[in-house]
Amino acid sequence: MRAYWQLTLAQLRIFARNKQVLFFTLLFPVILMVALGSFVGGETSLSLTAGVVDRDGTDASKDLKDLFYENEGIETKDYKSVKAGKEAVESGDVQLLIEIPEGYGTSLEERDAAFTVPVYYNEKNLTTAELGLTAVNGIIDQYSKDLVDYQPLVTIEKVGIEALNIRYIDFLVPGIVAMMIMSNNMNGVAGQISAWRERGILRRMQGTRLKASTFIAAQITARLLLNGTQALLVVLIANLIFDINVAGSWLALIFFIVLGTLAFMALGFIIAGLAKNPESAGPIAGFVTFPMLFLGGVFFPINNMPDLIQPIVKVLPIAHLTSALRETMNIGTSFLALGTETLILGVWLVGGFAIASWVFKWE
Repeated sequence: MRAYWQLTLAQLRIFARNKQVLFFTLLFPVILMVALGSFVGGETSLSLTAGVVDRDGTDASKDLKDLFYENEGIETKDYKSVKAGKEAVESGDVQLLIEIPEGYGTSLEERDAAFTVPVYYNEKNLTTAELGLTAVNGIIDQYSKDLVDYQPLVTIEKVGIEALNIRYIDFLVPGIVAMMIMSNNMNGVAGQISAWRERGILRRMQGTRLKASTFIAAQITARLLLNGTQALLVVLIANLIFDINVAGSWLALIFFIVLGTLAFMALGFIIAGLAKNPESAGPIAGFVTFPMLFLGGVFFPINNMPDLIQPIVKVLPIAHLTSALRETMNIGTSFLALGTETLILGVWLVGGFAIASWVFKWE
């Protein structure tokens, strides 16, 4: 037990002495979080801009044009000619151009047939155009019904449901914490153990009565304290800058930070056992961690990924760590409801240390 505590304190002193590495290890996730959160962290909303060309110049066409100006969801601009409006659509100044042709007012007075109002859009930006066309169609459809005093036989009752207002920054912060845990443990453990092996430190430890289990336990304890402190600092900084709050239990959050640290430490020990020297440990760790950043739901929702890679994504430890952290922080899901995430991370933990004990080498 004495050897365990001495090794743990020694490892913490190593972290404390290397202030440059410690500073930038914490600084990078904070800078990434602040940068992404500042650009896209707020509530996302779609702004639609439409141009209107009134070629009819009657009271009826003015009434129709006023409908678009009065709609808060559409920013409306006036154009004197269809040509100028089309150029604005092509350049991206507006997403849509609504043309009110000559004869519009006369057609409404006579009401002999439905009148067509052309709406021009950019075919290269179909997503925004489709949403804009839907909005314009709804406005004109309602206006047409009001003109003829249309009374529908079936109506709907609008019942609002209060839902969670989750911003992108709320989604991002748990992912940043998971990324930090993965990077610190896989890259950090693999690089440090490989360096100690090359310098003969592990060989000298093997020559003593020190057990491998005591050495690994001390490494685990020191890195748990380091990772836990860093993760909590990131959450606190996110709370100060972006008003991020932990909706669930802090005990559940700490549990998943610990479980994730242990699981990725196991993978770090495997890489350290496979790497022949420190120079090869870094690329091997990067080869494993880099795909996980994009497949594990750190920056993007996992459900949006192609169906072809969904089976792969759903077994990655980073995917279940980010999911557990988000469920705990954003929604307040109870620990018992996150059994799947706990089980899969536990399997990675047990399986990882089993493989690590087999490939680990003192020399």
